[in-house]
Amino acid sequence: MKKLVTLLTALTLTTLTFAADKEDGFKPLFNGKDTAGWKLRRATGHNSWTIENGVLKNTVNKGEHGTDLVTEQKYWNFTVRYEFQVPDGSNSGFYLRGRHELQILGDFKSGKPGKQGNGAIYNQTAPSEFASKAGGEWQTCEATIIGNKITVILNGKKIHDAVECNVATGSELDKLVTEPGALFLQGDHGTVWFRNMRIKELAK
Repeated sequence: MKKLVTLLTALTLTTLTFAADKEDGFKPLFNGKDTAGWKLRRATGHNSWTIENGVLKNTVNKGEHGTDLVTEQKYWNFTVRYEFQVPDGSNSGFYLRGRHELQILGDFKSGKPGKQGNGAIYNQTAPSEFASKAGGEWQTCEATIIGNKITVILNGKKIHDAVECNVATGSELDKLVTEPGALFLQGDHGTVWFRNMRIKELAK
C-alpha cells in the first residue's frame, strides 16, 4: 500500500509539473537523452558535449578546444529558462539569438559583479547585483529578450531589467541583431553542465 501511495504521489507531481509547463507555454530545448534539435557550430569541430543522467555536459580538457552547441531553430522574442553548474573558475556562456552572451563564470569567490562576471551581458553590462552561487552548485537563470531589451533573473535576483542591447557581444554567430537567431551554448572554454532548458516564444 505504501509503495502504491508513493507511486501515485510521484505520478501526480509529474502530471502537475507537465500541466504547469504546458499552461506556461514553455517547450523543452533539451530532452535529456540526446542533442536532437541542436548541432555543432563547426561540424568538423571537436565534440566536447556528453549526456550524463539527463544532464548536458561540456568538458574541455587541457590542450583541447571544444565546439559551441547551436539550436537548429531560430527565435525572436522569447523567455528562456535553464539551470547550469560550473566549477570555480570555469567559463561558458548562453547566447540569446546567437549574438548576446549571458556570461557563465565560476566567480563566486570574487564576491562582486562585473562586465565579464557571471550573469553579465558580456563586456557590455554588469549585473546590477552579485547573484552567483558557489562552484559546483546548480544555478538558475531566466532571460527574456523582446526587441533589443534583455531582462535576466539569476538565482532569483533580477540582475538586468530591460537593458538595451543593440550590438553583438563577441563570438556571435552573426551581427544581424534585428533578425531572429539561434540559441547557443558556449563550448570552447571550460566545463559546464546544463539541465531543464526550456523556452517560451513571445509575440513579435
